[in-house]
Amino acid sequence: MLKNVNRLILSICLVIVSACTTNDLEPTLANRITMVTSGDVSLVSKTYAWHQTMFSVHTKNTQDEEPLRELLRQSVNKVMAAKGYQQVAYTDSPQMLIGFGMALESEMSDTEILAKAGLVPGLSTHGVDKKLEKGSVLIAFFNPLVKEPYWRVLAQGFTEHNKSVDKRAAGFDALSKMMLSAIPSS
Repeated sequence: MLKNVNRLILSICLVIVSACTTNDLEPTLANRITMVTSGDVSLVSKTYAWHQTMFSVHTKNTQDEEPLRELLRQSVNKVMAAKGYQQVAYTDSPQMLIGFGMALESEMSDTEILAKAGLVPGLSTHGVDKKLEKGSVLIAFFNPLVKEPYWRVLAQGFTEHNKSVDKRAAGFDALSKMMLSAIPSS
């Protein structure tokens, strides 16, 4: 009789388990982002200015480069202000500098990014639709007196080739917020 009860319990468990379904929680390729950070966030200081030379953008359309620079600056400024940091002019002796770089894979390979930034998340492009291209964004924090950054984050994701710059603002805001999430509130 104990064997029959055990068989009944086992049968019920099998029915319950086989009735379960799973949902694929993997984000769409257009929303997949991989990030890597390096450095010490405890060195982040109250005031900042934009780095005078580290603001490169490598994209297919050179006319988009300045608007993309400005979008990223605005997005980072919003995140930093929300965290209590104050942007000052470079001539006002900021306690830290923020620099950035941005590139499409067709313009800069992971090998080149690794050589320049010292980081690479290595987001795979296997099976990616041709309408999407891998893009990389680096944000780095510097002591104004030191050439090397003391903290940096590099993110890679996919972007649509033909998406206009003005339609990218919300994406830059979300990306900046994600990339700077490790920065403590001031």
